[in-house]
Amino acid sequence: MSLTPMERMSLGAVAVFGMLGPNAVFVYYALARRAEFVAAMRHPVGLSLLVDAMIAMAVLAWAIAKYGKLRHGWQSFVGLSLLGGLVFSIPVFVLINADRDT
Repeated sequence: MSLTPMERMSLGAVAVFGMLGPNAVFVYYALARRAEFVAAMRHPVGLSLLVDAMIAMAVLAWAIAKYGKLRHGWQSFVGLSLLGGLVFSIPVFVLINADRDT
């Protein structure tokens, strides 16, 4: 898969946003504001969003394993997803699997 420089830059910007935006809030509350984090995980809406993200990650990992003939496989995708969420992992996964010649 080949990406233009603009596509690379755009994917990089989305990945940075994912890591510094939604993921940073999640990590901050998980580490520094434990009581609020636990309360959010007990709330049905917060818990449903977390479960939704985990299911989406699993389905995408399965699709990568089944259909992707890529340099980096589903294990890399799952690791990136657990590290920084889907807004981070999807663009980074595309970038690390893209051809380097463009």
